[in-house]
Amino acid sequence: MAVQALYYSERDGLEMALKHPDTLLFSSKADADARDKVLELAEEITQFLQARVEGLDEHLAEKAALAIAEEKDLFGKALKKPSLLNQSTLPE
Repeated sequence: MAVQALYYSERDGLEMALKHPDTLLFSSKADADARDKVLELAEEITQFLQARVEGLDEHLAEKAALAIAEEKDLFGKALKKPSLLNQSTLPE
């Protein structure tokens, strides 16, 4: 029987990773580190949104921040060409 190491982001936590193994458990440390960086960025964006958008509740700020962080490359390109944001087929 072979042994396989699995990785997860500490920000997600083991319990959350086990609930969503298809998306939150990784076979490489690099992939888990990349997820951790997305979550770190999302935390910063959440704080930014809550400070700048009056009346935005924490849950919605977190959801919006995670969506932005997960698509950071697209947002980077959209700074030069805004129409790119709505040309992609985005998951619902």
